[in-house]
Amino acid sequence: MTVRLHWFLPTGGDGRTLVDRHAYGPNERGALSGVRAPDITYLAQIAKAAEQLGFEAVLTPTGTWCEDAWLTTVALAQHTEQLKFLVAFRPGLLSPTLAAQMASTYQRLTRGRLLLNVVTGGDSSEQRRFGDRLDHDQRYARTDEFLSVVRGVWEGEPYDFDGVHYQVEGGLTALPPDPVPPLFFGGSSPAAGPVAARHADVYLTWGEPPAQVREKIDWIRGLAEREGRTVRFGVRLHTVSRDSSAEAWAVANRLLDDLDADTVAAAQAALGRSESVGQQRMLALHGGSRDSLEIYPNLWAGVGLVRGGAGTALVGSHAEVADRIEEYHALGVEHFVLSGYPHLEEAYWFGEGVIPELAARGLLTPGAAPAAPARSPLVVAGGR
Repeated sequence: MTVRLHWFLPTGGDGRTLVDRHAYGPNERGALSGVRAPDITYLAQIAKAAEQLGFEAVLTPTGTWCEDAWLTTVALAQHTEQLKFLVAFRPGLLSPTLAAQMASTYQRLTRGRLLLNVVTGGDSSEQRRFGDRLDHDQRYARTDEFLSVVRGVWEGEPYDFDGVHYQVEGGLTALPPDPVPPLFFGGSSPAAGPVAARHADVYLTWGEPPAQVREKIDWIRGLAEREGRTVRFGVRLHTVSRDSSAEAWAVANRLLDDLDADTVAAAQAALGRSESVGQQRMLALHGGSRDSLEIYPNLWAGVGLVRGGAGTALVGSHAEVADRIEEYHALGVEHFVLSGYPHLEEAYWFGEGVIPELAARGLLTPGAAPAAPARSPLVVAGGR
């Protein structure tokens, strides 16, 4: 098992701070400083950089503050050649048969570059924006049925399903996807685990300390074995990687210095209302305090002070970040879905610094990392 690396597309906007930007108009001081709107030109820069640097895929989020993941990524597929797209979508907001058809079409249009990230949803207020009024556990029960229909429809023969949430008669995709896109799935609650065990190809967790990640892996692996299945594992993390540890921590501290107390308090209050067990686990790592944010060597919880979802970052020299990736990999983590602020520059820091380290340790599939450029002789200009 080798390490498989993925990057992130900030379709809700990007910038040089941790504060999520949901509006791109002027504020009381005029235009917002350092904010990059998620237009196709900027997102294409990130996608091309990820492809060039050796990332396998890019994760595209879903939700109120993001551009639509399906439309954005199929457009970006026209700007790239091999890069895959890990498209996040929410079961329940569209028909499972339609979702199966969309995935099949996507695979043909992109020549097999689709991966799917199933996001059941942990925030009822967010779900209600889309007309969904089921509670947390009911959403996971619906996801179970949804994925049963999707997989059934992909078989290429008329498929019937009679469940609580879906009743399908003769559902099929005339041309099943080739290859069938792998399903990435996350969820930390008791309701989520059995669904992951029955349907996920890759169980994706947020970046907790290794001991907690090991517990999750053991939990899902045990549930999957009872289903007669094998599940692979991935982790979602941010990164701040530099030529030295001191440089990396200086960047992390600068990101922290940008956050005033009111911003942190407002973010923590909003995140504290989430029904997501995974989100509550992220909040517990720092308790809303700026003290002791390095919760494990090179694992920094500062991102989670203001950002929902993945709230931890690998911070350190390229070798130190590679050390932590190697440690997670030893637990059974294969997929690493990474990001950093801003996403274009941090892709290069990681791609040019950490990826060669991982390749030198034999953790990457040969050819996965870009070839090192040939060394040119140093030319010293003479005085004139």
